[in-house]
Amino acid sequence: MFLRKPPSEKTDEELLRLYKETSDLEWLSALYLRYAPMIYGVCLKYLKAREESKDAVMQIHEKLINSLLKHQITNFKSWLYANARNHCLMALRARKGKTTEDISPFLMENVSLVHPENESNLEQDISMLEKCIDTLVIQQQQCVRLFFIQEKCYKDIVEETSFELNQVKSYIQNGKRNLKICMEDNGH
Repeated sequence: MFLRKPPSEKTDEELLRLYKETSDLEWLSALYLRYAPMIYGVCLKYLKAREESKDAVMQIHEKLINSLLKHQITNFKSWLYANARNHCLMALRARKGKTTEDISPFLMENVSLVHPENESNLEQDISMLEKCIDTLVIQQQQCVRLFFIQEKCYKDIVEETSFELNQVKSYIQNGKRNLKICMEDNGH
């Protein structure tokens, strides 16, 4: 009886050859899984976002199904690394120019807003939030109040404060982080 070696005992070259000969995804998956942690690390390094990196790992795997059949590869690991890096750089280029803003946890619906019996807790939270806002540097206070409380857009804040757009974004981002730290330090 002939026993074939399990995929884990085969070299990269053997798995690559078997995939090219048979187009059997079992061989490709066995090969790809060896390097999935490396690919995830590359994606995380470039994209700096876990979910987006996980998606990129899957997208790279899907691209391999066809591209491996077309290319002559001598060092799979190096080739795969370069492909992952290029995929991430393309994703960053596509993302360029698209500005996003994280949704503040202070704006999200929470249990205390849905269930008014916790109203005293809500008042305490709001009171503590106001105290925390007062601890921010003046520029952060001003931008946070305009953005979150008065619901003004970046452009309006720039016009009203004479800060540059990047400064406004920075003051809001740093202000949010400092508010979160202050609220957590005070048990909220």
